[in-house]
Amino acid sequence: MAVSGIDPTVASTAESASSRTRLSDNYDTFLVLLTAQLQNQDPLAPMDSTQFTQQLVQFSQVEQQIRTNEQLEGLVGQYNAAAAGAALSYLGKDAIISADETYLASGAANWAYRLPEAATSMTVSVKDMQGRTVYESTTEARGAGEHLFTWDGTKSDGGTATDGVYQVVISAQNAAGTAITPTISVRETIMGVDFTGDTPVVITPAGTRELSTIRSVLDNG
Repeated sequence: MAVSGIDPTVASTAESASSRTRLSDNYDTFLVLLTAQLQNQDPLAPMDSTQFTQQLVQFSQVEQQIRTNEQLEGLVGQYNAAAAGAALSYLGKDAIISADETYLASGAANWAYRLPEAATSMTVSVKDMQGRTVYESTTEARGAGEHLFTWDGTKSDGGTATDGVYQVVISAQNAAGTAITPTISVRETIMGVDFTGDTPVVITPAGTRELSTIRSVLDNG
């Protein structure tokens, strides 16, 4: 998550204002030079109007582009405001989030995964945030569709994992031996909203989540 001390919308608006000022100054200078050329041209060999006509068209195109950018900046500002409102409305609710990591707490960490086709063999690995495999198991065949995997924190060496964030990695193959990729999601409670970045993100027990990763929000009531 990028953190910046300057609002990107404000910075972009300031840049557009500066571009418009420079364009206006250049246009005024162009008109002064053009007027001087017209006043001092040789009557027997008048200037070709094609060149300065093209320059006028170019100035017009640049001005239109600046105006388009300003309108886009306004839309971005409206989107950010809407995103902030949506994020705040999620507070205290559970959400289904596209992610392969979640928080182990009180001896339970849960993942959901969807297989696009039946898997004849599958290995499930749980890794800590340093990338070390703490648990691994080979499961029986699984059909296509939604499935759940719950880990109670027991490590492969028999020890008990400490509470924290863990990642699940699922390796599956179909009957032909071709690897298939499951879609993994988690259910987490949204505890807060972080506005320090370019766009707001929600805070869950596992960390921060981009709004684009939220697949659905559930009514806890």
